[in-house]
Amino acid sequence: MEFVKSDGLPIHIKSWCRDIEDRAMAQPENLARHPALRHHVALMPDCHCGIGMPIGGVIAAKDAVIPAAVGVDIGCGMIAVETDIPAEKLEDMRFRRAIHSRIKELVPVGEGKMHKDPQAWDGFEEYLDTKGVDAQLITKLDRHNLGTLGGGNHFIEIQKSDSGFVWIMIHSGSRNLGKRIEEMYQEKAMQLCERFYTPLPTSDLAFLPIQDEAGHNYFRDMSFALKYAFENRQRMMAMCRDVIAEFVPEVNFIREVNIHHNYAAFEEHFGESLCIHRKGATSAKLDETGIIPGSMGTASYIVRGLGNPASFMSCSHGAGRRMSRTVACNTL
Repeated sequence: MEFVKSDGLPIHIKSWCRDIEDRAMAQPENLARHPALRHHVALMPDCHCGIGMPIGGVIAAKDAVIPAAVGVDIGCGMIAVETDIPAEKLEDMRFRRAIHSRIKELVPVGEGKMHKDPQAWDGFEEYLDTKGVDAQLITKLDRHNLGTLGGGNHFIEIQKSDSGFVWIMIHSGSRNLGKRIEEMYQEKAMQLCERFYTPLPTSDLAFLPIQDEAGHNYFRDMSFALKYAFENRQRMMAMCRDVIAEFVPEVNFIREVNIHHNYAAFEEHFGESLCIHRKGATSAKLDETGIIPGSMGTASYIVRGLGNPASFMSCSHGAGRRMSRTVACNTL
């Protein structure tokens, strides 16, 4: 841990990030004054400014859920597969480019790119069969987006491990579905807090009591988005596996890891049940396997959790950043 900040705050801020920009540091200070939060605010090493709550932040709410503390890309996460292909088999650049081109033929890549035909998935029907769901939540877009990468910082990479073997790694989430869920419930949370005159450090941190119908429904719909994101990554990885097997028929796929880093879950911490929000952070329970991707062209890591209670058993979700992608493109 790099520092603990407690002066004048109802709960402490515990940070594993050494240098936090001023704009990002104002956000955990707001969180420390939030009426629904307990124990402390934990900041991961990749902490940077988000909406309402910093990306790379972990909080514990009592009987409440904060939509902005999960974020708009609900269920965004990583999937990685280890193979037994020696990396030298892919040394030829033309061979690698042929693999990349074939993957792009199968997996739509980029903002607004989707499958031509709607994708079948039992999860749609299971959700719609649940009593009281918002049937309008699932759109035609979601059925065409399943198994697509999206844009921004989402990626598909072929990597070489320390031991000299090929891995496949993908970063993606729930696509437009998670954004619509967050925006819908953020509006409900703001209205609810305003109606009951609930004092908040900022309206971005409006919350929903779990016992309230809107809180229950958010958790239900967020959980659906997590399943959608998990399935989305699995489908893309299945297509990547097929391509690798097409080019290297003797391949064996050894293990697969599929995790979220934008979500909320009820967990036991410090002797009580709390709603742990991980926004740009992953679960790191004792011996739990995780993935921390590097920035483009740098190493990524397969990690094992230490179960540290001070971080709410969490760890960083990536390399972090000092500037937005737009600013980076314009500056660099």
